Amino acid sequence: MISRGYFGIGIEGVSKPYNMGNVFRTAHAFGASFVFAIRTSYAREEGGKVDTSDAIASLPFYRFPEVSDLVLPKGCRVVGIELTEDAIDLPSFRHPLQAAYVLGAERVGLSEPMLERCDYVIRIPVRFSLNLGMAGALVLYDRLLTLGRFADRPVREGGPTEALKPHVHGKAAFRTTEAQRMAQFTAPAPLDEVAEARSRD
Repeated sequence: MISRGYFGIGIEGVSKPYNMGNVFRTAHAFGASFVFAIRTSYAREEGGKVDTSDAIASLPFYRFPEVSDLVLPKGCRVVGIELTEDAIDLPSFRHPLQAAYVLGAERVGLSEPMLERCDYVIRIPVRFSLNLGMAGALVLYDRLLTLGRFADRPVREGGPTEALKPHVHGKAAFRTTEAQRMAQFTAPAPLDEVAEARSRD
């Protein structure tokens, strides 16, 4: 799974509760931090027919009357999922660590105000539009695939031949050499040096 960042997923103007329930169930399965709806209501008793995990009982659920009411955590990027001419193909997209994905209504897609609110718009390169639940699942799976840690795929068909390599922590990053020098100057002395200094006292 992904150990850094967070994501949420929402829908705008969707009229079919079971489509919403499908998206929310998918979000729950992929480890979403929250789900939301814009310009729509969610009939839990209807959506629950496909949302068998009862996602909104396990995840924060936010409802916004209009796009202008949408409030997200600071630094969270809005990623619209829509078939527009200038959208980024999903296989070429680098997912933000903090992201809120948005799907549009079944027939009309994302509204112009919603598209303007998006930091990025991505599309799934297929011949025609997909069901909301399917589109959401593909995007979240791609996020898991690209940001998660898994053993490398083998050259030949089949499963991995090598185990997942342990994570290697890099050295601390410093913006200036002066900051690096000060960090070394203020770093605590090793315990053996402290003990030796005390013995001399």
